[in-house]
This record gives sequence, structure tokens and C-alpha cells, in this order.
Amino acid sequence: MTRAWGLGLLLALLLPLVGTSMPGTVVRLNKAALSYVSEIGKAPLQRALQVTLPYLLDQSGETLQPTRIQIMNVHVPRLRLNFVADFGVHLLAAANFNFKVFRVPEPLELMLPVVLLADAHVAQGPIQTPVVSISACYSLFGNARVPAGSNSTSPALLVLLQKHIKAVLSNKLCLSVSNLVQGLNVHLGTLIGLKPVGPESQIRYSLVNVPTITNDYISLDINAVLFLLGKPIVLPVDTTPFALPHHAGTQGTVATVGLSQDLFDSALLLLQKAGALNLDITGQLNSDDNLLNTSALGRLIPEVARQFPKPMPVVLKVRLGATPVATLHTKNATLQLQPFIEVLAVASNSAFQSLFSLDVVVNLNLQLSVYKVKLQGTASVLGDVQVTVASSNVGTIDMDQVHTLIGTVFEKSLLDHLNALLGIGIALPNVVNLHYTSAKVFVYEGYAVVSSGLSYQH
Repeated sequence: MTRAWGLGLLLALLLPLVGTSMPGTVVRLNKAALSYVSEIGKAPLQRALQVTLPYLLDQSGETLQPTRIQIMNVHVPRLRLNFVADFGVHLLAAANFNFKVFRVPEPLELMLPVVLLADAHVAQGPIQTPVVSISACYSLFGNARVPAGSNSTSPALLVLLQKHIKAVLSNKLCLSVSNLVQGLNVHLGTLIGLKPVGPESQIRYSLVNVPTITNDYISLDINAVLFLLGKPIVLPVDTTPFALPHHAGTQGTVATVGLSQDLFDSALLLLQKAGALNLDITGQLNSDDNLLNTSALGRLIPEVARQFPKPMPVVLKVRLGATPVATLHTKNATLQLQPFIEVLAVASNSAFQSLFSLDVVVNLNLQLSVYKVKLQGTASVLGDVQVTVASSNVGTIDMDQVHTLIGTVFEKSLLDHLNALLGIGIALPNVVNLHYTSAKVFVYEGYAVVSSGLSYQH
């Protein structure tokens, strides 16, 4: 199983395991990804190639002499990977095998150079995950030699040993790689698992179609479905396929992840339906600088002071009936919220009494970032908050007084609540143990792009 995860490290990074579509993301892994994999993939490939050899039966004498041969270590000094258009990935590895031959009277050491060639086909599996299969695999053997300073052997025995080793490795190396790829496909299956967004919500990813592969990159579209209480979130209008422009992101990056407008709309619709953006704002009754009591509010609105001669707690009940709207422009992401605020006071019988209600429009600047596998955000108020009185049970209300209430109490509480939600983030498509690193987020007209490295965490 350790070897399966080893090749999983090697090949999982060759696949665009981070993407969505309708609502969607398009992901590209560029040539820089192959350089990264070539470097970190040497160690797991070395472990995968260290197979077991059967005994050699020497028939040169009067009796059969079984000789044990063991691979002591495998060193891969060179690993090169290339995209193959409309197919997958081609692998070329140069490996040096070091053997110990347990013969009588003294053991013999041998070194055999091998070049391994393999073609990995990438397709769409029946459960809508990427599936990798080895379509062709070849082993090219050099001449076995005895390292300097080791015991010598007869040319005839050397030829016999080399013939035996080549016959065994020709089948075993490719079979080992093929078996590891089957283990990799189990690893890739973790792409479609439900990932939590909140206490009652999840996101699920699945491959939409066959990966697009060129000589320069490999790309795939993945469907993203958000769930609330087990039911999918469906946008009120039909979504359109998202195509990631070639110029998007940072040139030479390992992974380029395009996030469509539809993905943002779905996430915000989920938050609205879940009631996650609703909040109740309360304050300390004896706080001198807090407006959330009838005594402080009465200094702004005389009718409040008349109805509540004794200080009583005040609550702002904030509810979002309308779905938040995210707008993506080049270098600028904004978020608009239209909360309805009901201002309530606790009466003498402990029941809540409505004082007045407000219609509010808040425009926010949205900064996007990525941590490990999650897209996160930070919001700040953009411009003036628009406030109108929807109804009043305390007579005429001066709008300047309402703005004081909103600016002093509402804005900070809303930002604290919203940024806590945005800080939780939403999981981007990923497989187990694969993280984004040094990610930068760029905003374009109608979509955002993550340019990132990748890191496989053991």
C-alpha cells in the first residue's frame, strides 16, 4: 500500500485535481507541474521499482544450484515527464539497480542500468473521477557490471545472471507500475467526496467530461454541486459553460484554477438559504458607548425615551431576504448585501417590542485568498451604507440618527460576522493530502483565477 501512495504522489500531481464547471472551475496543470513532479517523484518511484526476484537455478554443474538474488536499492537519477496531446503523460526514467547475489563462497554485487518508458492514459471514469491506466510500458536494459572493488566473477556467470534478471524485471517492473496505478485510482476517488462548507452544508465535485490534454498542459472541468441539508443548491437561471482564457493567471505557474461567476453565485445562494448571514446584534445594558439600550437610543429618538423611561436592552435583528450579489471586475471583486433590520426593545413583560425597521444596502470590497485547499475571503465596507426607514412605531426618525446607529453598531458586527464566515472558506476540489501553495488570486471580468503551486503532504 505504501508503494501505491508513492506512485499516487508521482501521478496525482500530473492530473488537474482542482476544478469545477457549471457552476464551475477550469483547472490547468502546466509544464512547471511536470518539473515539480519529476523532482519529488524520484523517491516514490525508486521504492516502487524495488521488486522481489526469484532464485536463479544454475544448471551448469552436475546438480541444480539455487542462488538468491536481492535488489539492495534502486537509484533514479533521471525522471522526465511530458504531456502527450489527446492522450496523457509519457514517462522516461533512468534507474540504476544494485543487486546482491548470495553465492558460495562469497556474495557478489552487481549494478544494472535500466531505462523505463511508460505511457499513462488519462480518461473519465464511471464514477466521474479521473482514471489513469498504463497503456504501454517498456524496459530497456544496459549491461550488468561488477562495481569496482567488488569480488569478480566469470563472464559466463555474469551473462547467466544478467539474462535471469532481465527476464524477471521485464515483466515485474511494468506489472508493478500498473498495479500502483490501480491504487492511484482509488486515491483519485477521494475527489468526489462531500466536503463540509458549514454545519449543514457540503460541496461535491465530479468530472464533467474527458480531460483536455495538449503538449503544454492538461485541463479538466469538474462539476461543483453545493448541498444544504442534503438537497442541492440550484441557481435560478441556467448556467453557461465556463472557458478559462489562455492568458489568465501567472505565466509558468504549476496550477491555474479558474473560478466562474456561477460558483460564487451558488456559494452565496447557499449562505442565504442556510440563514448563515442572519444575525442578532445585542449590547451591554450598562455600557456608556453602546446605543443598544433604550436610554441611549432615546437620546436620538425622543419617542423611544417616552415609551421606555427605564433603560431596557435593544436588539438589532438582521435578516437577509435577498440573495447577496458578487460582482467580478478586473482587479476588483465586490459583494452587495441588502439586509432588513428590525430594531426591537425588551418591554417590561420581557416580550420584544418593535421600534422601527430599516432597509439597508451595503457594498463591500472582497479580497480573496487560498489557504491549503480552501478559498477564503475578507470583506470591508465600500463607500456609504444606504439606509431607509421601512416602518416606524416611534414616530418620525431623522436619517442622520439612523446612520449613527448603523455606523456605530451595525457595520462592525456585520463585518465581524461576515469575515468569520468567509474565513471558514469553501473547499476547492482536491484529493487527500494535496494542497495549494504560494497561491495568488487574480480577479477578471466575470471570473477569478488562482495561480498556485502544489504540495503533497505525507
